Amino acid sequence: MKKNDITPLTPINGVSEEVHDHGSIRDLQEVEIVQLSEEEIEAMHEKGRADAKRRIRLHTIADRFWTTVGVLLAVAVAIFALMPIVLTILDSFMSTDEIKTNYSAVYNSLSSASAETKTYLSSTPKLKMIPDFVSFSQYKTLLFLSPTYLLKFWNSVALVVPIVLGQIMVGCLASYSFARYRKKRREVLFFSYVILMLMPFQVTLVPNYLIANKLGIYNTWWAIILPGIFSTFSIFLLSKYMRQIPSSYIEAAKLDGANEWNIFTKICLPMCKSAIYAMAILLFIDYWNMVEQPLILLEDAGKQPLSVFLSQINAAEVGVAFAASFIFMIPPLLIFLYGEQYLVEGISRSGIK
Repeated sequence: MKKNDITPLTPINGVSEEVHDHGSIRDLQEVEIVQLSEEEIEAMHEKGRADAKRRIRLHTIADRFWTTVGVLLAVAVAIFALMPIVLTILDSFMSTDEIKTNYSAVYNSLSSASAETKTYLSSTPKLKMIPDFVSFSQYKTLLFLSPTYLLKFWNSVALVVPIVLGQIMVGCLASYSFARYRKKRREVLFFSYVILMLMPFQVTLVPNYLIANKLGIYNTWWAIILPGIFSTFSIFLLSKYMRQIPSSYIEAAKLDGANEWNIFTKICLPMCKSAIYAMAILLFIDYWNMVEQPLILLEDAGKQPLSVFLSQINAAEVGVAFAASFIFMIPPLLIFLYGEQYLVEGISRSGIK
């Protein structure tokens, strides 16, 4: 068959061209086109704009309502959480007699009260926010007349600062090794670290006591500092953080001739700065408030920290107790306020994106 020879198609089953004509444009129904005036078009647009504004207004009102409810709940929770701190600060400027008068119902229900005066909160205590007479005698007693408080304060500093610095150093080095060298034996060791971290410190207190006796460091600060330095919390936190460092950074540093120490100090530590700050804040607050370890491992009362001294103030010096508690809160509060952004960033970020 030649290229230009085209055989026309024949109708099937006798279908003629008339059937084809039924599908032509001539048989299409006519569509009525309605033309609107400019006023009608403008009215339709105005109605659409009004509906859109109404929906936006309702959405805005709902958002403001739930935002207000959330803010009120947050303010209520904040007031409830800050009330003990505010009462401690304000009561520290009251005299001992005024404090006993306001909280007589509480003191009469304590176990130290006599059997004749002991009750079970038969009356409501008075929570006075503003003292009748501002008194600084308790602060004078603490800071000038009683050297015991300042001695305990510096004992706390001497115990907490080496623990925090030592645990940061050990935690950074151990976390880098866990993050860089990935082998099966490393996973077993890291799992052991996690198990130790999950155990409460009361479980390890007896082994620490026995080891301190064997090493001859019982009743010394080293009995508390050494177990604190080698705690597992910082290693767990930093190793999870360092594992998220992109390997391309380390490979690029190796191509530039950097050794392991340069990679550790110039790449890993700067990228984990927020986690290190967060860890330092949490460690300081934790060890600043420790009580059980000094009570068991430090037999000499002169070596015990301030946290133990606060629990030994008797009821006759309740004004001094409030003042000491307020001064005791100042270092953790200052550290928290200074490093709040690092604390939030270090805890919320699971890795580098």
